[in-house]
Amino acid sequence: MSEVDRLFREEWGRLLAALIRAYGDFDLAEEALQEAFAAAVEAWPAGPPANARAWLYGTARHKVIDRVRRGAALAQKLAELGREHEAVDVELDPDAEDAVPDERLRLVFTCCHPALPLDAQVALTLRTLGGLTTEQIAHAFLVPSTTMAQRLVRAKAKIREAGIPYVVPGADDLPERLDGVMSVVYLIFNEGYNQSYVAAAGEALVRHALCAEAIGLARLLLALVPESAAVEALLALMLLTDARRDARVDAAGDLVLLPQQDRARWDRAEIEEGQRLLTAALARGPAGTYAFEAAIAAVHAEAARADDTDWPQIARLYDRLFALHPSPVVALNRAAAVSMAEGPAAALPLLDALAEPLADYHLWHAARADVLARLGRQAEAAEAYASAHRLATNEPERRFLARRARELGA
Repeated sequence: MSEVDRLFREEWGRLLAALIRAYGDFDLAEEALQEAFAAAVEAWPAGPPANARAWLYGTARHKVIDRVRRGAALAQKLAELGREHEAVDVELDPDAEDAVPDERLRLVFTCCHPALPLDAQVALTLRTLGGLTTEQIAHAFLVPSTTMAQRLVRAKAKIREAGIPYVVPGADDLPERLDGVMSVVYLIFNEGYNQSYVAAAGEALVRHALCAEAIGLARLLLALVPESAAVEALLALMLLTDARRDARVDAAGDLVLLPQQDRARWDRAEIEEGQRLLTAALARGPAGTYAFEAAIAAVHAEAARADDTDWPQIARLYDRLFALHPSPVVALNRAAAVSMAEGPAAALPLLDALAEPLADYHLWHAARADVLARLGRQAEAAEAYASAHRLATNEPERRFLARRARELGA
C-alpha cells in the first residue's frame, strides 16, 4: 500500500468532516478532497511531507475556493448558506487529535439522521466517513451502481432541503439518536463480516473495509460517550467477532465452520480488548442485546478447542437474548446452541417451529440439515442442504452446502 493510499484510508473521514464543517456542502467538500489526494500523488514522488494531513487539508481548501471562484452557481450556494467563501476558515485544527472525534461525530450523526431512510444512512456513512466509492458500496450491498448513486444524491438533497443540522445531538436527544447510529454501525459491520470471506474479484478488500470502518465508528462513539455500556458492548461484540475472520476460510478459499477453525489464527489482541470492554459494560449494567451477543462471542473465544466450548452457557445466554429481542434469527441461533448443549433431538422441534418465518433463509435450512444428519435422517438432511444451497448467494457458502448435500446423497 502506498503512502497516499494509507493516508486516504486513515485521514479521509476526518478531513472531509472538517471541510463539510467549513463549507456546509457535501459534494463540494468531497470533490475538493478527491482533487487534493490526486494532487498528492503528483506532488509527493519522494514521499509525503512531515505534516501530510495539513497539506491535504490546505490543498483541498484551495480547491474549494478555486471552484467557487469559477462557478457563480457555487458562489450563490455558499452565499445562501451565509458563508463568505473568500475568508472562510475551519474551526478545527486538522492536526489536533483531540478535536477530531467531535468533527467526525458531527458527520456521523448527520449521515445517520432519522429523517433519512436506513439504506441512505448506511450508504452516506460509508461514502463520507469511510471514503468508499459509490461502486464499492453498491458492490458490497449487491445493488447496481446507479441505484446506489441515486440513494446518495437523494440523501444529500434531503440533508440540504430539510436543513438537517451538522451537530452532535444535545444531552436530551443523544440517547435516542445514539441507538440509531449504533444500529447503522452494526449493520455495516455485519454486511462486511457476513461476507468477508468472499475472495473473488477483489471483493474481500471491500468487505474487510466495511468491518474496519464499523469498528472505527464505534471507537468514535465511545469517545463521545465513554461510560456508555451499550457502546462498549457493541465495540466488544465487533472485536470478538472480527477476531475470527482470518480463520473462516482455508487456503483454497472454502468456508471453515467455527468448530473446525484453526484457533491459532484468531486475533488475540482483538479478543483481549473485546473481553476488557465487555467486562466494563457488564459492570455498568443492565446488559442489553449487544452485551449478550458479545458475551456469547466471548464464550467461544475462551475455548482453546471446539470441544471445550461451554454450550450450556451459550444456550442460557441465548435464552436471555431472546427474552430481550425475540426475533426469528435469535431463535434460530438459540436452537443451534440447544442442539450442541442438549442434543439434536431437543433442537429439532425448535427449528421446525421457525419454518414459516425463515422458509427463505438459507441458514435455517442449513441448521436443520445439520440436526437431521446428526439424528441419522440422512435423506432429509441432504434435501435440507440442497434447499440451503438454492437460497444461498455467497459462493463459498454455496460450495460448502453443495458438498454437504452430495456427501449425504442428494
